[in-house]
Formats: sequence, C-alpha cells, structure tokens
Amino acid sequence: MAVIKSIDLVGVSTESWRDAAQAALAEASKTLRGIESMHVLETSAIVDGDKVKEYHTHVRISFRLDR
Repeated sequence: MAVIKSIDLVGVSTESWRDAAQAALAEASKTLRGIESMHVLETSAIVDGDKVKEYHTHVRISFRLDR
C-alpha cells in the first residue's frame, strides 16, 4: 500500500508564472524523492507602479513516501 504526501510551495520569478512554478519544483526536487505531480493552485503578482515586479505561483507538489 502506498501513501502520497503533498506540500504547498510558492515559487517566485521576475520573468513569468511558469518560471515561478519551475522554481518551486526545482527547489522541492533538491530534498524530495518520488515527486509524482504538481498542481498550480493560484497565481499572483507583486506590482510596482504599472509593472509586474515579481510573479508568484502557488503549487501543490505530491510525492510517494518511501518506506
């Protein structure tokens, strides 16, 4: 029987929401094994005047627990 755990992360990028999601996945991959999926839950941005300063992507990453 398998158990799958999930964690929520927010990736940050100055380029795009896609890059922010990739940053979150890359960081999770440094310490988690068995990542199976990533769901984008929400996107948002920090603005400065009329320009986007930072893109934020809230993701849920799921992985199998290794026993």
